[in-house]
Amino acid sequence: MSDILIRVSGACGRITLNRPYAINALSATMVNAMHTALQEWAQDAQVQFVLVDGAGDRGLCAGGDIRAMYHAIVTGQRELAIDFLRNEYQLNYYISRYTKPYVVMMDGIVMGGGIGISSHGSHRVVTERSLLAMPETAIGFIPDVGGTHLLGAAPGEMGTYLGLTGNRIGAADAILCGLADIMVRAEDLPRLTLDLEACPTTTAMEQCLHSLTAQVPSGLSQVHRAWIDECFAASTVEEIIGALLQHPNAEAQTCAEELMKMSPTSLKLTLQAIRNARVAGSLAVSLRQEFLLAQACARGHDMVEGIRAAIVDKDRNPKWSPAKLEDVTPEMLADHFDGRKAQASDLRLNEPL
Repeated sequence: MSDILIRVSGACGRITLNRPYAINALSATMVNAMHTALQEWAQDAQVQFVLVDGAGDRGLCAGGDIRAMYHAIVTGQRELAIDFLRNEYQLNYYISRYTKPYVVMMDGIVMGGGIGISSHGSHRVVTERSLLAMPETAIGFIPDVGGTHLLGAAPGEMGTYLGLTGNRIGAADAILCGLADIMVRAEDLPRLTLDLEACPTTTAMEQCLHSLTAQVPSGLSQVHRAWIDECFAASTVEEIIGALLQHPNAEAQTCAEELMKMSPTSLKLTLQAIRNARVAGSLAVSLRQEFLLAQACARGHDMVEGIRAAIVDKDRNPKWSPAKLEDVTPEMLADHFDGRKAQASDLRLNEPL
């Protein structure tokens, strides 16, 4: 059975990620098939809008297939991992510029690469079961797929908090942070999908979506936003952790303890990348920056070690190198951002629609 189902139903171009056993993690084949379908539908007058969802009941997409990336790197085929990332980022950018409505059902788990094929779209639907995250610092990587751009644009320091901690958020905070637009109850998704497939026009599609929009419950930000904005506004990761440890809120102190388990290199790269993205305000600029950093991470130690500990051996005991924040020097960080060692020029973000 195919890992991705692509078909046309009336005016609706349908894409279903079909790896439910892997929470629909994106493979290279899936990325390429999705991009090809979108390109074809952009020129097809019959297709008025696109609808994307995921098979199974666990989530839309848990991210990119990092196990495959790990095996490519450790077997000396690093270029395969870089090719996957290049194609994935180009797909993310294409989605952001798509000229037809792009409706995506962000039910259940939506992480990493799942954010990339969702939050750059035009019509992003979450449910009360949605759990969104960019958890890359826990595996020695950085928020990518345009994640630094999205996080940099989030209100206050919510994006910094989410990027560094990798914590999961629900529907309310996803909408607040600009990662989603509306909430529909999970029990209404089957009906909504059938109704959308029957919509003959984009106007009908819009009406259909809004007819099932539900009230959004309260989120994390309503309770914790004050200490998040206060502590994560600091200039360095060390200062952020220090502020969290000194804060009277117990959740802030727990957050500091969790940060100290992450890759020190990833934390520092992520903070700088999000701050850079906030200033740039451009998805294309952020994707190019992420492609530089991703290649540097693929050449380094922590990404392979983080994936090993979390996904391959599952011992949850990564040995980071450097192991301490103070040992990650400015020179090390600058080396990651050095484009002379990467292939960012190969990232094509200007293809016509």
